[in-house]
Amino acid sequence: MGIKFFFKRAGVNVYIPAPLLVQPPLLTEPLAAYDMQLPNVTERKGLVTSRVGQGAYRKRILHRWEYKCAVTAFDNLNILIASHIRPWSDASDQERLDVDNGLLLSPTYDALFDKHLISFENGGKIILSETIQKEAFQKRGVIGAERIPNLSEFNFHYLDHHRNKFQ
Repeated sequence: MGIKFFFKRAGVNVYIPAPLLVQPPLLTEPLAAYDMQLPNVTERKGLVTSRVGQGAYRKRILHRWEYKCAVTAFDNLNILIASHIRPWSDASDQERLDVDNGLLLSPTYDALFDKHLISFENGGKIILSETIQKEAFQKRGVIGAERIPNLSEFNFHYLDHHRNKFQ
Protein backbone atom coordinates (compact mmCIF):
# COMPACT_ATOMS: atom_id res chain seq x y z
CA MET A 1 0.00 0.00 0.00
CA GLY A 2 1.37 3.42 -0.88
CA ILE A 3 0.50 7.01 -0.22
CA LYS A 4 -0.27 9.48 -3.01
CA PHE A 5 -0.16 13.19 -2.49
CA PHE A 6 -2.09 15.57 -4.68
CA PHE A 7 -1.30 19.25 -4.82
CA LYS A 8 -4.06 21.52 -5.99
CA ARG A 9 -3.33 24.85 -7.60
CA ALA A 10 -5.74 27.57 -6.60
CA GLY A 11 -8.53 27.82 -9.12
CA VAL A 12 -7.87 24.42 -10.75
CA ASN A 13 -9.94 21.27 -10.25
CA VAL A 14 -8.13 17.93 -10.17
CA TYR A 15 -9.90 14.66 -10.85
CA ILE A 16 -9.29 12.10 -8.06
CA PRO A 17 -10.40 8.55 -8.84
CA ALA A 18 -12.96 7.15 -6.39
CA PRO A 19 -10.75 4.29 -5.08
CA LEU A 20 -8.28 6.86 -3.74
CA LEU A 21 -11.00 8.58 -1.72
CA VAL A 22 -11.82 5.46 0.34
CA GLN A 23 -10.93 5.64 4.03
CA PRO A 24 -8.26 3.18 5.26
CA PRO A 25 -9.59 0.13 7.12
CA LEU A 26 -9.94 0.38 10.88
CA LEU A 27 -7.43 -1.47 13.05
CA THR A 28 -8.86 -4.78 14.19
CA GLU A 29 -6.11 -5.50 16.76
CA PRO A 30 -6.56 -3.99 20.19
CA LEU A 31 -4.20 -1.08 20.73
CA ALA A 32 -3.35 -2.46 24.17
CA ALA A 33 -1.03 -4.95 22.43
CA TYR A 34 1.17 -2.01 21.47
CA ASP A 35 0.91 -0.24 24.82
CA MET A 36 4.37 0.33 26.26
CA GLN A 37 6.34 3.04 27.96
CA LEU A 38 8.14 5.09 25.36
CA PRO A 39 10.98 7.44 26.29
CA ASN A 40 10.34 11.18 26.42
CA VAL A 41 13.44 11.91 24.34
CA THR A 42 15.33 9.93 21.72
CA GLU A 43 18.76 11.49 22.22
CA ARG A 44 20.88 12.55 25.15
CA LYS A 45 24.30 14.00 25.69
CA GLY A 46 26.74 12.26 27.95
CA LEU A 47 30.33 11.65 28.83
CA VAL A 48 31.95 9.11 26.52
CA THR A 49 35.01 7.02 27.25
CA SER A 50 37.00 6.38 24.09
CA ARG A 51 39.39 3.51 23.56
CA VAL A 52 42.70 5.12 22.70
CA GLY A 53 45.06 3.12 20.49
CA GLN A 54 42.49 0.85 18.85
CA GLY A 55 43.41 1.90 15.31
CA ALA A 56 47.12 1.23 15.83
CA TYR A 57 46.30 -2.05 17.59
CA ARG A 58 44.20 -3.22 14.64
CA LYS A 59 46.98 -2.39 12.17
CA ARG A 60 49.49 -4.36 14.23
CA ILE A 61 47.10 -7.33 14.52
CA LEU A 62 46.47 -7.27 10.75
CA HIS A 63 50.22 -7.37 10.11
CA ARG A 64 50.85 -10.05 12.78
CA TRP A 65 48.26 -12.39 11.25
CA GLU A 66 49.30 -11.60 7.67
CA TYR A 67 45.97 -9.94 6.85
CA LYS A 68 44.04 -13.23 7.17
CA CYS A 69 41.80 -14.84 9.75
CA ALA A 70 44.04 -16.77 12.14
CA VAL A 71 41.71 -19.78 11.91
CA THR A 72 40.33 -19.87 8.36
CA ALA A 73 42.79 -17.71 6.38
CA PHE A 74 39.78 -15.69 5.11
CA ASP A 75 41.22 -12.39 3.88
CA ASN A 76 38.43 -9.82 3.49
CA LEU A 77 39.73 -7.02 5.72
CA ASN A 78 36.36 -5.27 5.69
CA ILE A 79 34.90 -7.84 8.06
CA LEU A 80 37.88 -9.33 9.92
CA ILE A 81 37.99 -8.39 13.61
CA ALA A 82 41.08 -7.65 15.70
CA SER A 83 39.98 -9.60 18.75
CA HIS A 84 41.57 -9.37 22.18
CA ILE A 85 42.39 -12.70 23.82
CA ARG A 86 42.31 -11.16 27.29
CA PRO A 87 39.33 -8.78 27.03
CA TRP A 88 39.86 -5.03 27.09
CA SER A 89 37.85 -4.79 30.32
CA ASP A 90 40.18 -7.26 32.12
CA ALA A 91 43.46 -6.04 30.64
CA SER A 92 46.06 -3.54 31.78
CA ASP A 93 46.98 -0.62 29.52
CA GLN A 94 50.03 -2.54 28.28
CA GLU A 95 48.01 -5.73 27.64
CA ARG A 96 45.29 -3.83 25.75
CA LEU A 97 47.77 -2.78 23.07
CA ASP A 98 49.99 -5.90 23.12
CA VAL A 99 49.95 -7.57 19.71
CA ASP A 100 50.40 -10.96 21.43
CA ASN A 101 47.02 -10.40 23.12
CA GLY A 102 45.23 -10.46 19.79
CA LEU A 103 43.85 -12.72 17.11
CA LEU A 104 42.51 -11.68 13.73
CA LEU A 105 39.20 -13.51 13.39
CA SER A 106 36.27 -13.73 11.03
CA PRO A 107 32.96 -12.68 12.63
CA THR A 108 31.72 -16.19 13.53
CA TYR A 109 34.93 -17.15 15.31
CA ASP A 110 35.22 -13.73 16.95
CA ALA A 111 31.69 -13.93 18.38
CA LEU A 112 32.21 -17.45 19.73
CA PHE A 113 35.67 -16.59 21.11
CA ASP A 114 34.42 -13.39 22.71
CA LYS A 115 31.63 -15.30 24.49
CA HIS A 116 34.13 -17.99 25.61
CA LEU A 117 32.29 -20.65 23.61
CA ILE A 118 35.49 -21.59 21.78
CA SER A 119 39.10 -21.31 22.81
CA PHE A 120 42.40 -22.68 21.57
CA GLU A 121 45.06 -24.98 22.97
CA ASN A 122 48.63 -23.68 22.99
CA GLY A 123 49.23 -25.97 20.01
CA GLY A 124 46.48 -24.11 18.15
CA LYS A 125 43.70 -26.72 18.14
CA ILE A 126 40.22 -25.34 18.71
CA ILE A 127 38.33 -26.24 21.89
CA LEU A 128 34.53 -26.26 21.68
CA SER A 129 32.36 -25.46 24.69
CA GLU A 130 30.15 -28.27 25.90
CA THR A 131 27.37 -25.75 26.61
CA ILE A 132 26.48 -25.83 22.91
CA GLN A 133 25.69 -28.98 20.95
CA LYS A 134 28.19 -29.93 18.26
CA GLU A 135 25.43 -29.69 15.65
CA ALA A 136 24.88 -26.04 16.57
CA PHE A 137 28.57 -25.30 15.98
CA GLN A 138 28.39 -27.13 12.66
CA LYS A 139 25.45 -24.96 11.56
CA ARG A 140 27.81 -21.98 11.97
CA GLY A 141 30.52 -23.75 9.96
CA VAL A 142 32.64 -24.67 13.01
CA ILE A 143 33.48 -28.38 12.85
CA GLY A 144 35.92 -28.77 15.74
CA ALA A 145 39.00 -29.65 13.69
CA GLU A 146 40.10 -26.04 13.17
CA ARG A 147 43.47 -24.86 14.37
CA ILE A 148 45.58 -21.73 14.47
CA PRO A 149 48.85 -22.77 12.85
CA ASN A 150 51.15 -19.99 14.00
CA LEU A 151 50.53 -19.11 17.63
CA SER A 152 53.62 -17.88 19.40
CA GLU A 153 54.76 -18.65 22.93
CA PHE A 154 53.85 -15.04 23.75
CA ASN A 155 50.17 -15.82 23.02
CA PHE A 156 50.12 -18.69 25.57
CA HIS A 157 49.81 -16.48 28.67
CA TYR A 158 46.75 -14.77 27.22
CA LEU A 159 45.23 -18.05 26.02
CA ASP A 160 45.67 -19.51 29.53
CA HIS A 161 43.60 -16.60 30.86
CA HIS A 162 40.97 -17.12 28.14
CA ARG A 163 40.69 -20.86 28.84
CA ASN A 164 40.21 -20.17 32.55
CA LYS A 165 36.98 -18.33 31.64
CA PHE A 166 35.96 -20.96 29.13
CA GLN A 167 32.37 -22.21 29.45
